[in-house]
Amino acid sequence: MTLQPAYRVSVQVPPEHVQAVQEGICAVEPLQAGHYDRVLWIDAVGEEQFRPLPGANPAYGSIGEVAKVASVRLVFALPRDPQRLARVIELGIRPHHPWEVPAIFVDECWMALP
Repeated sequence: MTLQPAYRVSVQVPPEHVQAVQEGICAVEPLQAGHYDRVLWIDAVGEEQFRPLPGANPAYGSIGEVAKVASVRLVFALPRDPQRLARVIELGIRPHHPWEVPAIFVDECWMALP
Protein backbone atom coordinates (compact mmCIF):
# COMPACT_ATOMS: atom_id res chain seq x y z
CA MET A 1 0.00 0.00 0.00
CA THR A 2 1.14 3.52 -0.74
CA LEU A 3 -0.25 6.82 0.47
CA GLN A 4 -0.63 9.54 -2.14
CA PRO A 5 -1.52 13.18 -1.48
CA ALA A 6 -5.06 13.87 -2.62
CA TYR A 7 -7.98 16.26 -2.47
CA ARG A 8 -11.28 15.00 -1.13
CA VAL A 9 -14.02 17.00 -2.84
CA SER A 10 -17.63 17.02 -1.71
CA VAL A 11 -20.50 18.84 -3.34
CA GLN A 12 -24.14 19.11 -2.28
CA VAL A 13 -26.52 18.45 -5.19
CA PRO A 14 -30.31 18.25 -5.49
CA PRO A 15 -31.17 14.58 -6.23
CA GLU A 16 -32.64 15.32 -9.65
CA HIS A 17 -29.30 16.85 -10.76
CA VAL A 18 -26.94 14.17 -9.40
CA GLN A 19 -26.57 12.35 -12.74
CA ALA A 20 -25.78 15.56 -14.65
CA VAL A 21 -23.16 16.65 -12.11
CA GLN A 22 -21.60 13.14 -12.05
CA GLU A 23 -21.40 13.08 -15.86
CA GLY A 24 -19.92 16.58 -15.91
CA ILE A 25 -17.21 15.62 -13.42
CA CYS A 26 -16.37 12.36 -15.20
CA ALA A 27 -16.17 14.13 -18.58
CA VAL A 28 -13.30 16.21 -17.16
CA GLU A 29 -11.66 13.71 -14.77
CA PRO A 30 -11.75 9.88 -14.83
CA LEU A 31 -11.78 9.66 -10.98
CA GLN A 32 -9.46 6.69 -11.10
CA ALA A 33 -8.33 4.71 -8.06
CA GLY A 34 -6.18 1.69 -8.85
CA HIS A 35 -7.92 -0.39 -11.52
CA TYR A 36 -11.24 1.46 -11.13
CA ASP A 37 -12.57 4.70 -12.53
CA ARG A 38 -15.68 6.85 -11.96
CA VAL A 39 -15.11 6.33 -8.22
CA LEU A 40 -17.63 8.46 -6.31
CA TRP A 41 -19.50 8.15 -3.03
CA ILE A 42 -23.11 9.25 -2.94
CA ASP A 43 -24.70 9.87 0.46
CA ALA A 44 -28.36 9.44 1.33
CA VAL A 45 -30.76 12.28 0.69
CA GLY A 46 -30.70 14.98 3.33
CA GLU A 47 -31.72 18.62 3.34
CA GLU A 48 -29.94 21.85 2.53
CA GLN A 49 -31.06 25.31 3.64
CA PHE A 50 -30.31 28.80 2.34
CA ARG A 51 -31.81 32.27 2.08
CA PRO A 52 -31.25 34.20 -1.17
CA LEU A 53 -30.21 37.79 -0.47
CA PRO A 54 -30.84 40.87 -2.65
CA GLY A 55 -28.77 40.57 -5.84
CA ALA A 56 -29.02 36.76 -5.93
CA ASN A 57 -30.53 34.96 -8.90
CA PRO A 58 -31.86 31.84 -7.15
CA ALA A 59 -32.79 28.75 -9.15
CA TYR A 60 -34.99 27.81 -6.18
CA GLY A 61 -36.58 29.94 -3.49
CA SER A 62 -37.26 33.66 -3.26
CA ILE A 63 -35.19 36.65 -2.16
CA GLY A 64 -35.34 37.08 1.62
CA GLU A 65 -37.08 33.75 2.32
CA VAL A 66 -35.43 30.67 3.82
CA ALA A 67 -35.56 27.78 1.37
CA LYS A 68 -35.12 24.09 2.22
CA VAL A 69 -34.51 21.53 -0.49
CA ALA A 70 -33.54 17.86 -0.69
CA SER A 71 -29.81 17.39 -1.19
CA VAL A 72 -27.34 14.56 -1.84
CA ARG A 73 -23.62 14.78 -1.14
CA LEU A 74 -21.26 13.55 -3.88
CA VAL A 75 -17.71 12.84 -2.67
CA PHE A 76 -14.67 11.95 -4.76
CA ALA A 77 -10.88 12.07 -4.56
CA LEU A 78 -8.31 13.59 -6.92
CA PRO A 79 -4.52 13.60 -6.92
CA ARG A 80 -3.38 16.80 -5.18
CA ASP A 81 -2.89 18.99 -8.26
CA PRO A 82 -4.38 22.52 -8.00
CA GLN A 83 -4.86 22.91 -11.77
CA ARG A 84 -6.67 19.59 -12.00
CA LEU A 85 -8.89 20.57 -9.06
CA ALA A 86 -9.73 23.94 -10.63
CA ARG A 87 -10.61 22.27 -13.94
CA VAL A 88 -12.96 19.78 -12.23
CA ILE A 89 -14.72 22.56 -10.30
CA GLU A 90 -14.98 25.06 -13.19
CA LEU A 91 -15.74 22.63 -16.03
CA GLY A 92 -17.11 19.54 -14.30
CA ILE A 93 -19.25 20.84 -11.44
CA ARG A 94 -20.32 24.48 -11.92
CA PRO A 95 -21.82 24.23 -15.45
CA HIS A 96 -23.88 21.15 -14.47
CA HIS A 97 -25.04 22.29 -11.02
CA PRO A 98 -28.35 24.16 -10.74
CA TRP A 99 -27.29 26.54 -7.95
CA GLU A 100 -25.77 29.94 -8.53
CA VAL A 101 -23.27 29.16 -5.72
CA PRO A 102 -22.90 25.38 -5.26
CA ALA A 103 -21.68 24.12 -1.88
CA ILE A 104 -18.27 22.65 -2.80
CA PHE A 105 -15.82 21.62 -0.07
CA VAL A 106 -12.18 20.57 -0.60
CA ASP A 107 -10.00 18.86 2.00
CA GLU A 108 -6.37 17.88 1.64
CA CYS A 109 -5.92 14.24 2.59
CA TRP A 110 -3.98 11.07 1.77
CA MET A 111 -5.40 8.31 -0.41
CA ALA A 112 -4.35 4.70 0.27
CA LEU A 113 -3.68 2.84 -2.97
CA PRO A 114 -2.51 -0.73 -3.49
